[in-house]
Amino acid sequence: MSESREGPAGAAPARRSRVRTAAAVVIVVIVGAATARALVKSGGKGGPRAEVVPVTASTVAQQAVPLTTNAIGNVEAYSTVVIRALVAGEIQRIAFKQGQEVKKGDLLFQIDPRPYQAALDQAEGTLAKDKAQLVNARALEARYKRVYDEGIASKEDWDTYRTGADTQAALVRADEAAVENARVQLSYATIRSPISGTTGNLLVYEGNLVKATDLTTLVTITQTKPIYVTFAVPEGELGKVNRARAAGPVRVEASLPSDASRPVEGVLTFVDNAVDTTTGTIRLKATFDNAERRLWPGQFVRVTVTTGVEQNAVVVPSQAVQTGQDGPYVYVVKDDMTVEPRPVKTGPSAEGVVVVAKGLAAGERVVTDGQLRLFPGAKVELKTRG
Repeated sequence: MSESREGPAGAAPARRSRVRTAAAVVIVVIVGAATARALVKSGGKGGPRAEVVPVTASTVAQQAVPLTTNAIGNVEAYSTVVIRALVAGEIQRIAFKQGQEVKKGDLLFQIDPRPYQAALDQAEGTLAKDKAQLVNARALEARYKRVYDEGIASKEDWDTYRTGADTQAALVRADEAAVENARVQLSYATIRSPISGTTGNLLVYEGNLVKATDLTTLVTITQTKPIYVTFAVPEGELGKVNRARAAGPVRVEASLPSDASRPVEGVLTFVDNAVDTTTGTIRLKATFDNAERRLWPGQFVRVTVTTGVEQNAVVVPSQAVQTGQDGPYVYVVKDDMTVEPRPVKTGPSAEGVVVVAKGLAAGERVVTDGQLRLFPGAKVELKTRG
């Protein structure tokens, strides 16, 4: 009985001793690791050699930087014309293919002109007859004027012939208007393009009957050279845009998603007269020559408006600027090949560079690649010198 009680009581101190020994070993390991890490960072003598981080750096430059505003725009046709028939008849000929580019004045449709030619011939015949009768009426008027002046005919007779001649003259004028109307109706049978542009989907074919009162669209023509791009910018940018317009033509670039490396250049031509209170933006429109027909109605493009140029701006590559809890910063490479994080105040960006309004001077070097492994005072090795 007494031995069984003494056994457990003797084992407890041994277990406590082993626990204390293990805890001491863990503490030694932790302290040793912390000391080694401190030696690595500080490069202290007797410790492991400080790690050298390979980075890419670039020299802070000073240059002129365009001030730009970016937006998403929509391409619109310069003009769009819906072709409809103005007279009734059978379509005898279609002189184009759908999707074809046509010029102003090109023949599009030929409606059967025979009824309108006949109406014109009839009107011209009536006009010729009435003109002949007018000549006779004027002759009678002149004759009776002479005999009236001689006291042979009464004034009533002369007035009768004079009125008859005037009535015939009015009839001739009505005939001339009828001839002109018939000529216009005949011209409507030949439909020509009112603009230069591209034809759309053809909605009627040869042999179809059309009516003047029918609103059926024969074809739609869109003018794409030149062409518009419509976009909106925040109302806060309106002041910059207006100042730029006052200084001269405002350059606008439109980049296609499929070919962003070759933007199309145009000029700002329209600023809306009111701000959209729902979105807080204002609508603008730029005109592009579109000589290569790279812009097409309905496309969405990225728009860049150049509102000015900042001369002698301090710039760094955009990838050099990092974002921390206190704002943007860069890693500056010092002469002893260590780095320091430096907060900066950034301005506008353009063409892969960012303007640094405060925090850097031209000639300093900043890290552009490899920032993830850096810390204050870290040793670096430049893979590429800027």
